[in-house]
Amino acid sequence: MRKSSIFILALLLIASIFVSGCADNEDEITELNFGYQPSTHQIAYMTAYEKGWWQEDLAPYGIEKINENSFPTGAPEMQTMMAGDLDVAYVGAAPAIEALGSGLDAKIIAPVQINGSSLVLSTEKALEYKSPEDLKGLTIATFPPGTIQDTLLKNWLNESGLDVETDITPKTDVTIKSMDPGAAITAIAAKQIDGVFLPHPSPTIIEKENNGRTIVQSGEMSPNHACCVLLISGKLIREHPEIVEQIVKTHIRATEYNLANPDEAAQIYSNKTGTDLETVRASLEEWDGEWITDPAVIENSTVEYAKIQSDLGYIQKPLTEEEIFNTSFYEAAVNEE
Repeated sequence: MRKSSIFILALLLIASIFVSGCADNEDEITELNFGYQPSTHQIAYMTAYEKGWWQEDLAPYGIEKINENSFPTGAPEMQTMMAGDLDVAYVGAAPAIEALGSGLDAKIIAPVQINGSSLVLSTEKALEYKSPEDLKGLTIATFPPGTIQDTLLKNWLNESGLDVETDITPKTDVTIKSMDPGAAITAIAAKQIDGVFLPHPSPTIIEKENNGRTIVQSGEMSPNHACCVLLISGKLIREHPEIVEQIVKTHIRATEYNLANPDEAAQIYSNKTGTDLETVRASLEEWDGEWITDPAVIENSTVEYAKIQSDLGYIQKPLTEEEIFNTSFYEAAVNEE
């Protein structure tokens, strides 16, 4: 073979290696975008972040930076994920389902907690309350359509024989207003609404300010119902399964730590959000929520949300368990322990 031919082959081999290396580099990621909401439901995310566990545990996989994004409710969080700007979301199962039903490429890989929201009426209305029938004519604020609180509240009211009025439907028995926690807490204090249905610690904040009393906990509406979940983008699942498995492991680590150290979990939440520490502690004593990590606990209730959301017209058709979940990463994580 001529020297010129050997030289050309060598150049082609080098070029091939270079192109292959570039392709591999394009597949590498050094940052992850996390979304979460400032409620006691999602302290697992906060604990892992404040203790540096996300950074520490994911560094071996090339992750150099965790970008955190806080959202008032799950609706804007899912809009951000739909736009491709979140890799990982701590979010309610219901907004996750609505987004999945609208084409979001993602899967729930683990639960975060169950129950944990409360229906609070103004002090005057709470004294009059004996049954759901007493809610007729009242205005209640909760999270936007498609969220856990919106889905649970409307379904519970319907099952109690009450029709609901929303921002767009004709007047019926109970008026439901869409508000984030801050606006709802302000509105009930100003007597602009009769009650709220919100996740903790908002119910405890309202009670401590003497602006209302809890009358029903969400676990009474739907026992052991799914609430917040860990949702991962399909792209991250397909291209970096090793990172996804580590995210599950870190989530389990933080959850178990919080369960063993509730006072420190309350302190972490207080430091992160500025909420009074004693209020946070009281919230964790009063709520009916529980931090969990096993997907089996929430699979049935999450699939039920999909049916309810289909009935409410939020999604075109119910989603199956396979369309909602990918539990293989949880199974791999616990089997390695």
